[in-house]
Amino acid sequence: MSLFSPITVGSVTLLNRVVVSPMCQYSSDDGFASDWHLVHLGSRAVGGAALLFVEATAISPEGRISSNDMGLWKDAHIEKLNQIVNFVHSQGACLGVQLAHAGRKASTRRPWEGEGVVSPSEGGWPDVFAPSAIPFAPNYLTPRALDRSGIEKILMDFRAAARRAREAGFDVVEIHAAHGYLIHEFFSPLSNYREDNYGGSFENRVRIVLEIVENVRIEWAGPLFVRISATDWAEGGWDITQSIRLAEILKNSRVDLIDVSSGGLVPGVKIPAGPGYQTGFAAAIKRDTGIAVGSVGFITDPAQADHIIRTGQADLVFIAREMLRDPYWTVHAAERLGMQMSWPAQYLRAAKPGSIARQPQPTTIKR
Repeated sequence: MSLFSPITVGSVTLLNRVVVSPMCQYSSDDGFASDWHLVHLGSRAVGGAALLFVEATAISPEGRISSNDMGLWKDAHIEKLNQIVNFVHSQGACLGVQLAHAGRKASTRRPWEGEGVVSPSEGGWPDVFAPSAIPFAPNYLTPRALDRSGIEKILMDFRAAARRAREAGFDVVEIHAAHGYLIHEFFSPLSNYREDNYGGSFENRVRIVLEIVENVRIEWAGPLFVRISATDWAEGGWDITQSIRLAEILKNSRVDLIDVSSGGLVPGVKIPAGPGYQTGFAAAIKRDTGIAVGSVGFITDPAQADHIIRTGQADLVFIAREMLRDPYWTVHAAERLGMQMSWPAQYLRAAKPGSIARQPQPTTIKR
């Protein structure tokens, strides 16, 4: 078992263990994917990654982080996404979509435009929603606490987005329950002060993700991932012990893999970031529950990624920043590790001597 061993997850067989992590591009208009996304994702499929994820994709307009986020809240979004799916498949790779709701971190500026909220006159929206009326930070909107009808709408929005993901031809759906966005806000006592069936006890705080999984599964039979933040890095918040408990429940709820990240719920916390600093959380969840896991967080070196797989700490490695720097990280990693991996025929003349051309091959998908 190595970074370049195939793996079957649910109904999909991946050619290697390299995943392009969901990374917001903030380049959509009214939620539509564009040629930017086709080139961004397509180049990394050409570069050899087995599974790529479209960025956090909003289930509703008010669920966007920014007004330039990708969306899947209307059928018109499907056509361009299907074009991207088809190109990624032509390179022998799989494409996943991360369904998301930003919660109290919605209606903000794109990172290169500064911090803070965007007013309705600038293209933002007047209301953001969360489990409780607690703003993320002083320069963020105070959210409206969701009532029962609001929660029901979110459940139906996730279900409808899952149906559109199926119609677009995606191979994997991931539910975004990390990084301080809506579902994570329900998990943590630091952001959830509710006194109804969605607050208080652990069982109540995780209820919403289980209901979302149940609704997504009505429309989606393929591999289902859930991304979580294993810890808030803050006293009194969500932690690895609760994450392990949740992973066990999700395993029994037909979730195929936990994508393990951390943080994002509260600002100003001290995070001991460094190479592979979150891998231990993934390893603990895998060890204690037996569910497949993905590891993320400053995984940049091929030997580091290969070690994570060979030692059984994770089943997949999710590469983010390094994929932005090098779309062909995967084929370069194979060369560094002495593994044989083919280049696209169009690029072969620039590859190292002895490299072989990639032959067209369909993605292995068991329906």
